[in-house]
Amino acid sequence: MTTLGLILLIVGSLVAVVEAHYPTHGVAGALGVAVMAVGAVLAISGLGAGVILGLAGGLALAGVGGAGIGLSVKRAAEVRQRRVRGGAEGLIGQVGVVRTWHEPTGSISLQGAVWDARRSIALDDEEQPELTSGDRVVVERLTGLTLAVRPAEEWELVQ
Repeated sequence: MTTLGLILLIVGSLVAVVEAHYPTHGVAGALGVAVMAVGAVLAISGLGAGVILGLAGGLALAGVGGAGIGLSVKRAAEVRQRRVRGGAEGLIGQVGVVRTWHEPTGSISLQGAVWDARRSIALDDEEQPELTSGDRVVVERLTGLTLAVRPAEEWELVQ
C-alpha cells in the first residue's frame, strides 16, 4: 500500500504540473490533486499511522492543492479578459497623427513610428473630411504594414 501511495503521489504531482503547461482549465490540476490526496491516504495508512490520520493528511493535501489550482485558474481567466496591448491587434483603436496625406493614402505617426496609411472604406467618400498634416486619426485595421484609418471623433481624443 505504501508503494502504491508513493506512486500515486508522484503521478498526481506530474499531472498537476501538466496544468501549468497545457490549457486544461483546471481539469488536469484537479485530477492531479485528487490522485495525490488518494496517494497520501494510502501512503500514510500503509506506514501504520491509521486511516483517520491518513484521511486528515489527504484532506489537507487536497485543500492546499485545490486552493492553488483554483487561484491559478482564476488568474488565468482574469488575464484572458484583458485587452491586447501589443502586436497588430494592439494597434487597432489607437489614435495617431497625420504626417503627410495625399488622397487616399499617406503616412501617420503612431506610438513613435511612422506608418503607411490609407482611408478606411467604412464611410462614403462624401462623408469623410479632408485629412491634413496634424489631424488625428484612429486605426481601424492593419493589412500588412498599411493601416486603415479614419478621422478621430472628439470623444476618442479625450484620454
